Amino acid sequence: MRNLLGPTLRLGVSAAAVSLLAASRWRPDDVKVLAEQPLATPGIAAVGAALHALLEGQDVANRAVSVVLADELCRLWQVVPPPQAARLADIEAAAALRFHALYGEAPGAWQLTADWHAKEPFFAAAVPRVLLAAIGQVANDARLHVVQVVPHFVTAWNRWCRAIRPGAWFGQLHDNLLTVAAIDGGRLCAVRALQVPHGADHYWLTQMLQREALLLGLALPERLQLCGAVPAALQKGAGEGQVPVLRLDAGQGDALSAASRLAFAGSTP
Repeated sequence: MRNLLGPTLRLGVSAAAVSLLAASRWRPDDVKVLAEQPLATPGIAAVGAALHALLEGQDVANRAVSVVLADELCRLWQVVPPPQAARLADIEAAAALRFHALYGEAPGAWQLTADWHAKEPFFAAAVPRVLLAAIGQVANDARLHVVQVVPHFVTAWNRWCRAIRPGAWFGQLHDNLLTVAAIDGGRLCAVRALQVPHGADHYWLTQMLQREALLLGLALPERLQLCGAVPAALQKGAGEGQVPVLRLDAGQGDALSAASRLAFAGSTP
């Protein structure tokens, strides 16, 4: 039977480490780090063993947990439904074909989910089945109830999309990966993943956003509204002609490690 008393659990999973937090049911931002565990080797193959080590000795039986996955482990892309699409199978096939075209991988190894739409473009997400299986097996062994598994960007977008100003784009920054949402007229047009080099500044950011805007046929955004740990150089004021940065989640989880910031982003089960 699911335990509905006490703090809720949040789990963060990246290619480098995993983290478990306890969060207050009444103050969701009031969290306690229960444990962190680095992966023995970077990558999905080591996640299962790291999760087992993370949960060892923790009182988690019959507790609900939400899981947030680092964007580097997931895939996010836009799908344009085919003309005359009338069945769910039609748009599922379109999503699979687009996935293969973008990433060069067979979609069978990934679990695809989306807000399916037969008439308008929509966004889809994919998570490796082997990763979901590892999380499911560990949860079963620990008698945990997994209520959701969601990419980091999706949690941030759902929380902050209504705060995005006209003319701005949105970004989620975590562990040197910037996931950018290109927005035009209040509509999400594309999601791009950009590796952030050491010392990245407003010049670098503006160059990257100019490139993406050109590829998408959009105007350069007036600002980038960000979530996550912003590099020191981007905390400074932007120069003339450069895209300024406005952080949306200032003061939220700043003292946490990268792995725990993933878990912090989860919702209350």
